Amino acid sequence: MSNTSDVQSPEARALIAKNFAHLMPLLVAGYVLNFLDRTNIALAKSALQAHVGIEPRMYGFGAGLFFLVYAACEVPSNMILQKVGARLWITRIMATWGLVSMAMCLIKGETSFYLLRVLLGIAEAGLFPGVLYYLTTWFGPREQARATGYFLMGVSLANVIGGPLGGALLGLDGVMGLAGWQWLFLLEGGPAVLFALVIWTRLPDGPAQAKWLTEDEKALVIEEVRRGKVATTAPVWRAFLHPQVLLSILVYFLHQIAFYGVTFFLPSIIRSWGHLSELQIGLLTGLPWLCAFAGAGVLPLIATRGGWTRLLMTGGCFLLALSLLAPLLLPPAAALAVVCLGMAVVSPIQAVVFTYPPARFEGVALAAGLGWLNALGVTGGFFGPSIMGYLEQATGKASSGLVFLSAAIALGGIVSLFLRYPWQDRVRA
Repeated sequence: MSNTSDVQSPEARALIAKNFAHLMPLLVAGYVLNFLDRTNIALAKSALQAHVGIEPRMYGFGAGLFFLVYAACEVPSNMILQKVGARLWITRIMATWGLVSMAMCLIKGETSFYLLRVLLGIAEAGLFPGVLYYLTTWFGPREQARATGYFLMGVSLANVIGGPLGGALLGLDGVMGLAGWQWLFLLEGGPAVLFALVIWTRLPDGPAQAKWLTEDEKALVIEEVRRGKVATTAPVWRAFLHPQVLLSILVYFLHQIAFYGVTFFLPSIIRSWGHLSELQIGLLTGLPWLCAFAGAGVLPLIATRGGWTRLLMTGGCFLLALSLLAPLLLPPAAALAVVCLGMAVVSPIQAVVFTYPPARFEGVALAAGLGWLNALGVTGGFFGPSIMGYLEQATGKASSGLVFLSAAIALGGIVSLFLRYPWQDRVRA
């Protein structure tokens, strides 16, 4: 993961732990809210079809349409964040996406569904790569995979609580004249607007503004960030065209095909297993994400300390690929157990992929490069749900696209074998 000649002092390790304790709860909580609002349409899918005529093909396209617009706005958003500061820009992102998410309760048909998904993509663009850039100003290369893994715990936690919470909110159908799916969007979007105020008051732009650090500690944080880095300043175009960045994009693209295919269609697959209530479906949907939550918190730490990040990324891709075939081959209970095993590696794979650009670039080139990586990679979130929706409508089975998802992430595992860090370049030379 990093140059092994670097040795951290006890003071540096204590300071890293201190910064983790102050920063990660805020960032993880924000990402929980983000993912609740991005993916709650998975639980609303059946209700939208019944109430406003959103067919599986429309649903898959609309679920994926978000990512095309999101991708187009990623690089500009991250470059703005690098100029104006994380505190202001993350606050803006949270407030606007919360408002648009609440407006999803106004969906009347296909056109309004597509329009609001587009607006949500514009509003949310830049959060993920912006936070990753922000973390590079606090933590050196050795800690970035762990910090990113902790941040991605927000995705898993959102899906753990999102299933039962969404199922309960759908149960409010008819209260005050609103459908359950309308309550789902209103009550999951509102907290993001309120939490934007928390970000504004609690999140510093960087170590120099952190109230919990002394002047000596601020200097030590900056030194530790620079310690052992091979990254250099470079023109933005180099971050766009560097072969290792392009390989990272391809791995991430294939990862996102599988990730969002599972995210948006797992509730439908579980629904097809029998006569289950919305709450039961929500609870069962949350189990794989509970395993993903545990994996995001534990596996990057183990891999970083043991020098096993390549094994975690490549091996994780193949494990996930195999697990996605389980619903086609096994009875429901066994299939769910295998999917849970595979989902334990879904966030760690992503955490490792995003450590490659920070090892080579810094400053505006790094901000642009991370935005570029996320922008192109996340378009897999368009292709995964869109193709899954097409295959479901063609076959009548929500699980029809699982072979496609499995093949995509397996190819990602093969491509990941060619990724390397700058110090590995020097070793080869």
